[in-house]
Amino acid sequence: MKRKIKKIIVVILWFEAWMAFRRWKPKLIAVTGSVGKTSTKDAIHSIFSKLSTAEASEKSFNSEIGVPLAVLGLANPWNHLGKWLIALVSGMVTALFQRKPADWFVLEIGADRPGDIERITHWIRPDIAVINKIGNLPVHVEFFASPEEVAKEKSFLAKALKTNGTLVVYADDEHALKIRDSVKRRSYSFGFDDKADIVASNYQIQYGSKRPVGISFKVGFDGKILPVMLKGVLGRQHVYPALAAIGTAVAAGLNIVSAIEALRDHKSPNGRMRLIQGVKDSILIDDTYNSSPAALNEALNALHDIAAASRKIAVLGDMRELGTYSRAAHLAAGKEAARVCDLLLTVGEGGMIIAEGALDAGMKDDHVRQYSDAVEAGKELQNLIQPNDTILIKGSQGVRMEKIVEEIMAEPETAGVVLVRQEAEWKKR
Repeated sequence: MKRKIKKIIVVILWFEAWMAFRRWKPKLIAVTGSVGKTSTKDAIHSIFSKLSTAEASEKSFNSEIGVPLAVLGLANPWNHLGKWLIALVSGMVTALFQRKPADWFVLEIGADRPGDIERITHWIRPDIAVINKIGNLPVHVEFFASPEEVAKEKSFLAKALKTNGTLVVYADDEHALKIRDSVKRRSYSFGFDDKADIVASNYQIQYGSKRPVGISFKVGFDGKILPVMLKGVLGRQHVYPALAAIGTAVAAGLNIVSAIEALRDHKSPNGRMRLIQGVKDSILIDDTYNSSPAALNEALNALHDIAAASRKIAVLGDMRELGTYSRAAHLAAGKEAARVCDLLLTVGEGGMIIAEGALDAGMKDDHVRQYSDAVEAGKELQNLIQPNDTILIKGSQGVRMEKIVEEIMAEPETAGVVLVRQEAEWKKR
């Protein structure tokens, strides 16, 4: 019965969203990939909202039910049927009577299972489609036969492009490039690869008072070399959303210098390699939104690259939805952590395998600690922190690693603003 009700709600929501788009006639930018979707969507919105008018889906509303909610500007009623009825009425009012809110809509499109994106593209045809990194071991691979099947699902978004649409594609990923080659559309590629149309170079961590404060890099396009600075974040993984946003601006005919200037005050989404002040003058790298093998590897590389006089600590939770790839992926993560960290704390069943991988790689027993849940790990970590420690915290959504950040951040009263999953529905879980 619940499944039938959900299907009915989805159809009504999409019909309302379709009616709204038909009235408003905005241009549509749709973003997919296995990592970096929300960061890319937000970076694009930062540019387009300053250089034009733009609306973007809130947070990570990227599912078959989340996308129309985003279009209609509705909150997620979760499991409250009464609130769903109110939402459907509100959606109809929006579709029929609301004035066009913006010239551009930026939507995030995700896929947990085969068919997810294909169904969404029955309702939308983007003017610009952005394909982020897919990787050889993507997130949600548990429900797909192979990484190639994940790429196939993502390709439906590119195939849904309007005839005069443009594809903006991640140049450092073979799966993304194959999607580009399979679709006969104008395209721009972005990445560190010299063959990309929009090329990043000279990536550096920026420091203030000997502490990391952000990153900088240069962007090359059409003979121009332009500097970019992103504050409050770490890791090369933040270069790609900025490049994708710049590429999208170019695809839309916007000035690249103005696009880069619009990123000056851009803030990345919570829980994505965000720098936060910790207790005892420690530095926290909050990457708690989610975790996958590719994203975790990038996070550990970012931790490795920091010039730090004190210890480097990684607090790592399960990587979920990996299916048969799970054990090997967690062991590999442990091996990588052993290369980077002075101290490793793990959380959950997958964390136990990460710890096993680290110990197998030669990390000392007393440098590896294992915990059953995030609350226990956070309380113990309080006692372990020393001044100037740099601490990476990362894990899949269900492990709730943000609870650790809240436990050890210097200003826990700001948790509701700077951490992920602070809504009442999440707090109940």
